[in-house]
Amino acid sequence: MASVLVVHRQSLQRLGLRMLLAAQPDLTVVGEATSGAEAVRMSAALGPDVVLMDSLVIDTDGVDVIRRVSRPPTPLPAAAPSRAAEHGPRVLVLTPTGHERHAYAALRAGAGGFLPQDATPEELTAAVRIVAAGDAVTTPSLTRALIDTVRHERAFGSRERVTELDALTSRERDVLTAVAAGWSNTEIATRLSISPTTVKSHVSRILAKIGARARVQAVVFAYESGLVRPAAA
Repeated sequence: MASVLVVHRQSLQRLGLRMLLAAQPDLTVVGEATSGAEAVRMSAALGPDVVLMDSLVIDTDGVDVIRRVSRPPTPLPAAAPSRAAEHGPRVLVLTPTGHERHAYAALRAGAGGFLPQDATPEELTAAVRIVAAGDAVTTPSLTRALIDTVRHERAFGSRERVTELDALTSRERDVLTAVAAGWSNTEIATRLSISPTTVKSHVSRILAKIGARARVQAVVFAYESGLVRPAAA
């Protein structure tokens, strides 16, 4: 069962999210927070698998909230779930259309994914499960915004990123390129003629080598390092 901390400024929205998540047999809400500072305190105390956070909280308190929330607590609370014990809580951000500008900084700070605020209940619960499992959630509009940000604000092939890229094996580069193209583990396995388990192992090693916490951050790295370039670039 995945545990969730709900962070939202509006009480009615928090109640709705709690009721939706609590109705799922494999999800449980361990707490609610109304601000970034409160989210940091409660995350450290409760060690949830996922922190479901309203993007307006980030607007108010900055992406440093994400960095602090996603950091494994020290010492780890005895009641903290094992997944949070290994890597810290995963952060899933609910964002209204037009706020994608915050995505790049948030992802670099440790966010595991973004979901539109008008997502359906089914999409939201599925996203929580995906993020809890260590994967990432993005949308086409967010992906385009990320690419635009990297294109206009970051230099392709920066020395730091190229050095990190050099640490990857040829096969890991193939897998990272496929991840950046949006392929699932099953699709990557089929196209590279390897097993899904092997793909998962490659992805884990890639994340460790480049210092990323989730696949969506690996996508950003693929563009920053120059391994992958936008088609229009």
